[in-house]
Amino acid sequence: MYLGIDLGTSGVKVVLTDEQGAVVRTTHASLNVSMPRALWSEQDPADWWEATCQCLDALKASQDLSTVKAIGLSGQMHGATLLDENGDVLRPAILWNDGRCDDECHEIEAAVSDARQRSGNIVMAGFTAPKILWVKHHEPDVYGRIHKVLLPKDYLRYKLTGEFASEMSDAAGTIWLNTESRKWDSILLAATGLNESHMPALFEGNAVTGELTASLAERWGMKSVPVAGGGGDNAAGAIGCGIVDPGQAMLSLGTSGVYFAVTDTFRINTEQAVHSFCHALPSRWHMMSVMLSAASCLQWYAGQSGYEDVGAMLDDVEQSVSYSDEATPLFLPYLTGERTPHNNPYAKAAFFGVTASTTRAHMARAVIEGVSMALADGMDAVHQSGVSVSSISLIGGGAKSPFWRQLLSDISGQNLTYRKGGDVGPALGAARLAQLAVNPDKSLSDICFQPEAEAEYKPDPKVNEAYLAKRQQFRELYYAIEPFWSSPKKQKTFTN
Repeated sequence: MYLGIDLGTSGVKVVLTDEQGAVVRTTHASLNVSMPRALWSEQDPADWWEATCQCLDALKASQDLSTVKAIGLSGQMHGATLLDENGDVLRPAILWNDGRCDDECHEIEAAVSDARQRSGNIVMAGFTAPKILWVKHHEPDVYGRIHKVLLPKDYLRYKLTGEFASEMSDAAGTIWLNTESRKWDSILLAATGLNESHMPALFEGNAVTGELTASLAERWGMKSVPVAGGGGDNAAGAIGCGIVDPGQAMLSLGTSGVYFAVTDTFRINTEQAVHSFCHALPSRWHMMSVMLSAASCLQWYAGQSGYEDVGAMLDDVEQSVSYSDEATPLFLPYLTGERTPHNNPYAKAAFFGVTASTTRAHMARAVIEGVSMALADGMDAVHQSGVSVSSISLIGGGAKSPFWRQLLSDISGQNLTYRKGGDVGPALGAARLAQLAVNPDKSLSDICFQPEAEAEYKPDPKVNEAYLAKRQQFRELYYAIEPFWSSPKKQKTFTN
C-alpha cells in the first residue's frame, strides 16, 4: 500500500493505493481560509497538521496500515510558512491567492534585472519570494526571526519526518529556484535578504526525503516508512492523471483553474504570464497557465443567488439557457485578481450587458462562460509558447459536470478527455510518487499510467464559431476597464 497526502486550500485529502495503483480508501478533512483584509489570504499551519492527523486517524480506524510502504505529499503551492530556529511557526502562512505584495514584486525585478530568465517566470504577488519582502517591510520582528521558509506541503513533511526538504515542482513556484538548472538561485534569494541556509534541501519528486518518525508510525500502525518528495498540487495532479510525457496536457478545474502541458526542455513565455516550472519527475518541465478563480466563481454565484449548490445551478443553465441567448451578459471572473494572461492582482469580477430580460439563469450561464473563456485564453497562451499538445485530460472537482465539460470543449475548440478518478488528482499523484521512490526498477509507465477514459468531448463547430466572437468581446471588455483596476497608488485623481 502507498499513502498520498494532498494539502489543498479547502481541505486535506488522503488516499491509500495498492500495488496496481487502484484507490483503496480516501479520507478528507476541511480547512478554512482567513481573509482579514482586502487582498489577504492566510491559513494557520497548525490547522493543516490537525486536518492531516484527522485523516490518518480516520484511515487507521478503517484500514490496516501496516503494509504501507511509502508516503507521498502534494499541496497548494507558493504559500510562505515561516519557522523560527525552534521549528515553531512565526505567523499565519500567506497563501497562493494572496495579492498584498505587488510592490515587492517590482522591487525584486528592479534588484535582479534578469529575474524572469533565472526563474522562468514573472515575479507575481502570489509567489513566495515577494511575500517575504512584505514581511520584512511590515513585520520586521517576524522577518528577523526567520530560520526556515517552507512551502505548505513541506511543513507537513517537517511534521512527519523532522526534515527540512522540498522538491523541484513546488520550489519552482517560489521565484528562488533557477528553474532550468533545478537549483536554488543565490542572487534571487539575496534579493529578499535570504540565503540557501533558509531553504529546505532539494530533491526530485520521486526521491526519498526522510522517514516517518517512530512516534507517528506507532500512532498509525505503520513502520517508519520513507516519505517521497512528492509535488506541488498541479504537478502531482498531472502524475495522478498520467500526464508525464511531452505532448500530454491537462485542464484542472478546482478553486483555481490550471492548464498544464509537459515539456522535455525549459521554455519561457513571461509576456503572457505563462508559468514555467519543473515537473515532479527528473528532466521534465511544464508550461502552465493559471486563473485564480475558476470553480470558486461558480460556488460564489450559486451561494449568492440562492441555488442549492453548484450542481443545481449547472442543471438550471443546461435546461433553460442556450449558448445563443442574447439576454446572457458577459462576466469577467476575477474575484481574486488574475494571473495568466493578465498578471493583475487588482482585477475585479464584473457583469456587463445585463438587460431587463436577464434572469438568474442567464447570470449563472454568464459566470460559467466567463470562467471557460478565461481558461481558454490561458490554454492559447501555453500553445503560443511553442508547446505542442497531442492530448488534454480534464481533472478536478469542477470537471464532474458533463455539461461544463462540453462547454469547455466548445469554447476552447479543443478535444478533451475526462478520465475516471480525475477528481482524486493530486493525492493519487502523491501516492504514485511514493511508489516510484521505493520501486526504482519499475518503469514510469507501469506506475504513472493514464486512468481509463470515461468520456470524450469534441467542439461543435457552430457553437465554437459563436464563441470565437464572444471571446473577442470578453477580451476587449477586460482591456477597456483594466485602467480602473490599477494599483491604488497608481490611480489618477480627478478634480473639478
